[in-house]
Amino acid sequence: MIRTVPAAPRHVLLVEDDPGDVFLVQELLAEVDPGLGVTVAESVSEVIERGLLGRCDCVLLDLNLPGSDGLDGLRRILRTDGAPAVCVLTGLDDEHLGIAAVAAGAQDYLVKGKVDGQVLIRAVRYAVERRRAEASLLRLREEQLAAAESARLERGLLPSPLLAGSPVRARSFYRAGRTRSLIGGDFFDAVLGPTGTVHAIVGDVCGHGPDEAALGALLRVSWRALVLAGVDEPQVLPKLQQLLVSERHDRSLFTTVCTVAFRTEVSPADGRPQTDVLVRLAGHPAPISLIPEPRSAAAPVGLPLGVAADATWEPGCVALGTEWALLLHTDGLIEGRGPIPGEPLWEEGLLEMLEQERDTDLEQLPARLVERAHELNGGPLSDDVAILLLSSDTAPQDAPQADAAPSGSAVR
Repeated sequence: MIRTVPAAPRHVLLVEDDPGDVFLVQELLAEVDPGLGVTVAESVSEVIERGLLGRCDCVLLDLNLPGSDGLDGLRRILRTDGAPAVCVLTGLDDEHLGIAAVAAGAQDYLVKGKVDGQVLIRAVRYAVERRRAEASLLRLREEQLAAAESARLERGLLPSPLLAGSPVRARSFYRAGRTRSLIGGDFFDAVLGPTGTVHAIVGDVCGHGPDEAALGALLRVSWRALVLAGVDEPQVLPKLQQLLVSERHDRSLFTTVCTVAFRTEVSPADGRPQTDVLVRLAGHPAPISLIPEPRSAAAPVGLPLGVAADATWEPGCVALGTEWALLLHTDGLIEGRGPIPGEPLWEEGLLEMLEQERDTDLEQLPARLVERAHELNGGPLSDDVAILLLSSDTAPQDAPQADAAPSGSAVR
């Protein structure tokens, strides 16, 4: 086992009012480490007033200073932001104070008259190392708490599509663009409506702050409530715009949205289910149909939500057939650098990428697309990315499931 030698401290702060003890400590330290800097203060108040704690690696603190009652001086030092290591000095009759000081947060204690230079410098070095280890453990704990909080946010804000009992399967990918953020302004969802129609949405609130993330989560939950309440499909986006206008914190804030509604009917010619999708675009990229080959499921593009009170969003109807897969995404996926220097990926580049990934399993495809976008961009994408991949149960690369025959339904 390799032992790590503690890094030598470069400066010690000695808090001591007895000139004889000051001289002795300075001599002991200089004997072992002549290059070690030593600053002397006579009280903790002087230390705080002069801002000496930020200039040292370790504090040698006498617990019997005038104006300090027992451990009060130690506690004042430890309460300071970024407090250095503290090694307390006690008299022969006060060793119990040293033990109490360690319990209160000091890294070590020494009894005056029982140390030489080697013992003193070793105590200082290991006090510094213990302080660094404690700081590392504290940072680790903070990161663990942040990760646990992020997991709770994920469970609360990222959706679980409600598609049980439908002939549609969903896969998703989400990554916030903000550093150390779990949720951004992008959102997605998919639900089975009360009439048997499957509805889905993907959207992007402009901006990247926590307010936009909260608004995106609100819009998603509200959209789900509207669909599950049986609101007619043409009325969903107008009502969502009303909500956006009433809840946004900035009047210039807008949201791009793509909604889809799947209508499946049994063909009288061959008895096989045929699926069409109704697409509405509010300033958002069109979804992409993947079967038999990647192609845009284009629809008329209306204004984003929140731009004009009288805006309308005309639908486009795309025939998907018996076996189908439809990819919905936000613009964060296609606005990074593409294969042409100086040009973003855009939809054309995404279609080419999807053509190259036709053999990739649908379960892995969303993450694979983001991985390739990262490679082209030369690093992580700066914007939020949301992907929702929906398919029929009989789509290639999907294992068929029993009793999954779709029933005819009208979009509502």
